[in-house]
Amino acid sequence: MPSLPDASNGGTRSNPLLWRILKFFFRPFRGPIDRIRRASRAAAYPIEGIYYFLRHPEFYPVFLGRLLPLSIISLLVYLILFTFAFIPQLLFLMIFQGKAGAWFNAIVLVLGEGHVVIQGLFEGFFVDEAQVDIFDATLINHGLTDLVAPHRLLFPDAPTSVKMLGKPTTKAEFQPFSLKQIIELVVFLPLNLIPYGGTVAFLMITGSRYGKLSHHRWFQLRGLTKKEMKRERSYWSWEYTWFGTIAMVLQLIPVLSFFFLLTTSAGAALWVTKLEERSRVRVGRPVTANDQAARNQPDEPVYHDGIYHDDPV
Repeated sequence: MPSLPDASNGGTRSNPLLWRILKFFFRPFRGPIDRIRRASRAAAYPIEGIYYFLRHPEFYPVFLGRLLPLSIISLLVYLILFTFAFIPQLLFLMIFQGKAGAWFNAIVLVLGEGHVVIQGLFEGFFVDEAQVDIFDATLINHGLTDLVAPHRLLFPDAPTSVKMLGKPTTKAEFQPFSLKQIIELVVFLPLNLIPYGGTVAFLMITGSRYGKLSHHRWFQLRGLTKKEMKRERSYWSWEYTWFGTIAMVLQLIPVLSFFFLLTTSAGAALWVTKLEERSRVRVGRPVTANDQAARNQPDEPVYHDGIYHDDPV
């Protein structure tokens, strides 16, 4: 039986007819395979953010100083909900879904209710500043100081990227406070009452909204208008859905939800570093080690108000 030409030696390409047949055969699969690849890559960034955060001890004070007390408060919120709301909802779901499905959906339902309460009371007011700091520090660690510098005071000779960060000179939000997002969480919570696919639908719908807001800080740093932000979110909507879905799953974990908010912001920044790297190689040049070595300036802030200018890069 004759063997196929060796593609590694150019055999397939040397046979135009066979090459065309193979291209024709695999063409219907290229689109789905590409979408799976893009989805898996975007979904991996929240997980990579956890690993990245843990490998950078300079991030720990941001969590311990600002978010540890809120994590204790979130524990109390979930404790109250699981004490008083879990059993009634479990019994109600068991009527329609059976024992196994009811347990899973009841747990996710209560976690979602807790997430609504915590997000409405605390996240929009206490957490966003910490997320901005982690996001900006991650960009600085990857040589993107020139992206951050025009928008906040920087101390170029500080020992770590977190300590480099001064006060923002322009509006700084990791995610804008979205009443619509909270309303959607409430409206779509009943999806968990639907057997089997209801919980998955809830996570993906709410995750899609969260994912589309995950690069808001990057858009701010680039100075995009609302119309330009909307266009970018539309372009990356497939990837944002999967990034946001994994982020939502992490944030439904009791007590650790605030920790995962920070690691997710690091993951979002890691995604930005890849996009910026490709963009700079294509249209300009990447930031080099020499650029970072040029930060040999006195330990004083970088101003961008027309009084003092000293680009650390």
